[in-house]
Amino acid sequence: MKVFESERTGGPLRVAIVVGRFNHLVSVRLLEGANAELHRRGVAADDIHVAWVPGAFEIPQAARALADTGRYQAIITLGAVIRGGTPHFDFVCDGVTDGVREVMRDTGVPVAFGVLTTDDVEQAFERAGGEHGNKGCDAAQAAVEMARLLPGLAEGPGNAS
Repeated sequence: MKVFESERTGGPLRVAIVVGRFNHLVSVRLLEGANAELHRRGVAADDIHVAWVPGAFEIPQAARALADTGRYQAIITLGAVIRGGTPHFDFVCDGVTDGVREVMRDTGVPVAFGVLTTDDVEQAFERAGGEHGNKGCDAAQAAVEMARLLPGLAEGPGNAS
């Protein structure tokens, strides 16, 4: 049996973070969690680049532009979409989810999904450093692990244990 393991250390990696400004208080907490986790894993502060966009719907376009530069081994997407009384929530959630998936598929750059989709503000804060942890931290973990795993997969099973 061949097993591909990913390293969990982040240095040296260059990571871009795209953050939706809408629901700013939640987004800032997600960014703090992601940044702290990247530092814990050894990513240098100078190798973490943050792009703020107006809202979650704009995240995929910025992620694509960053991925297309070839400068980043991973991208983290952060934001919060909170359900309201109209179908707008569903359209935004579908758009950001589909868009981020397309960036990964089309560019091969790992894109970690840290966009919260919650029923209310309380749920968002619970997932941005509250009772349910910090999903920004979780997204940073996923980004580092995928950035480390993918090169080994491309090289083939000769490097697997």
